[in-house]
Amino acid sequence: MSAALTGARPLEAPLPSGRMYVDGRWVEGSGGSSEVIDPATEEVVGPVAEATAADSSTAAAAARAAQPGWARMDPGDRAGILARVADGIRERAENLITLSMIEGGFTRGMARGNVIRAGEWFDLAARATVQDHSVPTRPMISRTMVHDTGATRRELVNGVIQRRPVGVAACLVPFNGPVYGVSMKAAQALAMGNAVVVKPAQQDPLTICALFEIIEAAGMPPGVANLVLGTDAEVAAELTRSKDVDLVSFTGSTAVGQKVYEAGAKTMKRLILELGGKGACLIFDDADVDAAIKGMSHPWTINSGQICSAPTRALVHRQVHDQLLERMAELAATLPVGSPFEASTVVGPVISDLQRERIEGYVTSAIDEGAEVVAGGERPDLPRGYYVAPTLLAGCRNDMHAVRNEIFGPVITAIRFEDEDEAVAIANDTDYGLANYVYTRDIARGYRVASRLQSGTVQMNSTAIKLDMPRGGMKMSGLGREGGEAGLHLFTEMASVVWA
Repeated sequence: MSAALTGARPLEAPLPSGRMYVDGRWVEGSGGSSEVIDPATEEVVGPVAEATAADSSTAAAAARAAQPGWARMDPGDRAGILARVADGIRERAENLITLSMIEGGFTRGMARGNVIRAGEWFDLAARATVQDHSVPTRPMISRTMVHDTGATRRELVNGVIQRRPVGVAACLVPFNGPVYGVSMKAAQALAMGNAVVVKPAQQDPLTICALFEIIEAAGMPPGVANLVLGTDAEVAAELTRSKDVDLVSFTGSTAVGQKVYEAGAKTMKRLILELGGKGACLIFDDADVDAAIKGMSHPWTINSGQICSAPTRALVHRQVHDQLLERMAELAATLPVGSPFEASTVVGPVISDLQRERIEGYVTSAIDEGAEVVAGGERPDLPRGYYVAPTLLAGCRNDMHAVRNEIFGPVITAIRFEDEDEAVAIANDTDYGLANYVYTRDIARGYRVASRLQSGTVQMNSTAIKLDMPRGGMKMSGLGREGGEAGLHLFTEMASVVWA
């Protein structure tokens, strides 16, 4: 166990057991156990259960059995449980934050933001639970056949569109914000009357174990919310195949998302897929330079660039290109890289040594293809931990591997543009379409450009998140939306009820 847990970085509560939560019980995995590694120290944090595909089947069956009762429960009672989960998250916030920092390498600010938003998701879900999501339609005159004569007669008919639970939702969550991701998916699914099976990433599952302790304490009925853990890909794959699972909500890489899509097709599963991104940040000549630099630097300052919606492609107007890149390089040199538990740290570790090597490989390929390193590019001189320096690559082209592929690290590629049309063309010349950003003082131009960008989200002069709006991708960035009313509705089946 990391020395961090014995004094230097104390938890408010004991380390979670690392067991799974299935049908209202804490259980071991059929596959034994594995270890969680602290990416800042490379030390073992603690053991977690290793599930097998059979464990996933058991969890899905428990969810299937429990879901009808959950859907029939009085909405006020269901809302009360979800509200108590939100309260529990706030009561145990410091513990959740510390766990996230230890096993995920998140800086304190990032961890705190994720935990706060986790509570907000359950608050929103509690309110959604008691809302009527049916949609009445206007009466209309319709013709219906008279069966004994073959004639038709006119009838006044009415109808309502009902929103019914899909059934069982599998929530598959990546390592780069597990408590936020699980809370968003599970809370919305539960609000609409579904049962869930959660499978977090293998790298940082302990925070989710702590979240399930809160869910249990809130009075969640057995089987409604289940947790499986494991490093074997078959654990998640079984959920995509299982006939007991009706919907899969997956966030992760496009490559894995394609496999989920293919596997889910065999049982006609509903799918919500938020996949890779390669966000462009379009900075025009009239942009607020300070705001633009703040927004464009997010791949460095937010989770070490391990965020699918990050603006990793800086498209900069020629008139401000050199000035902005010079200031960005100066900023990169001042950003402290180190332990998340150092108060001054801005850039923490990436999740693993494998991820660090992948990032460094993209930087090397960009240099080989003609890019210029104007900041970073070398491994920080730290004795241990999986650290990558904030890196800025100038002189890039849209055909470079580092520009076309999701790097998932603190690396920004910069491209110069001449005018609005060229900027939009470069931004759209990608397989991805998750999030883009526009910086300009001309709001009319901002809206005009936003309407031309091929992405599920476009943020103007800001990187702030609005939880009541749906988020998701176009093209190879996935399908479906999460968050807001649209996200709630994707966890439902739509049924038309008509009467004369």
